[in-house]
Amino acid sequence: MNHRKQSLIFAHRGANREAAENTRSAFDRALAHPIDGIETDIQLSRDGVAVLWHDRFLDKLGLPGKRIDDFDHAELRAMGFAAHFAHAENPEGVMSLREFLAAYRTRCRLLLEIKNRAWEQPARHEAKVRQTLELAGEAADDRVLISSFDLNSLVYAHRCAPQFPLVLNLEPERGADFARDVLAAQPFLHGLCAHIGALDEAMIGALRECGKRIAVYTCNSDAEINRALALGVDILISDVPQKALRMRQASP
Repeated sequence: MNHRKQSLIFAHRGANREAAENTRSAFDRALAHPIDGIETDIQLSRDGVAVLWHDRFLDKLGLPGKRIDDFDHAELRAMGFAAHFAHAENPEGVMSLREFLAAYRTRCRLLLEIKNRAWEQPARHEAKVRQTLELAGEAADDRVLISSFDLNSLVYAHRCAPQFPLVLNLEPERGADFARDVLAAQPFLHGLCAHIGALDEAMIGALRECGKRIAVYTCNSDAEINRALALGVDILISDVPQKALRMRQASP
């Protein structure tokens, strides 16, 4: 079996080098390539609407120190979430998770990363998890995955929806030993998403021994993409998905 051909290519926040990340333009441009999936990020507006935004702050929008949860959804809709991008063609407000799922879940696989912040109350963390699960609906397969760097959020998600596939994102310093330990302690996890710098045969082995899925972020250089493909990761997340697709296709 050619493991390189098996890896699914996911566009990181859409085609984020062709359009402003986590906007409809970026997602549509990503789907102009034959990608397998899209990764995006979920936060809550002040009035509790799940929206797509990665950063802790809104510095890119000219609002230094301000956060998504400083504004209601209607206010975020009125902001120019693509204006900071040099080649933005149209003004775009924030995209809600509901809109994103309605537009893209039938067109490709999705990886929904829940961003929980240290300043948020636990009730906000839990509300974000519940809303994401409710909007995602039942997961009969792994075409929609939920991930987070926050293990407690995934433990809570598992209590809410025991059958939903959940993926723990690992910090760059977390290697194979940590992977084995966390999977032994939390066998409900569908898999792990490792940093490309920590990806090696030992990490792959740790996941395969447990029958779990392995994703890797963020593979952009030729060397990174080649390593991920050669090791046969299940999901390769990239800012340059078109390059990863070409390299996968060129595999002998």
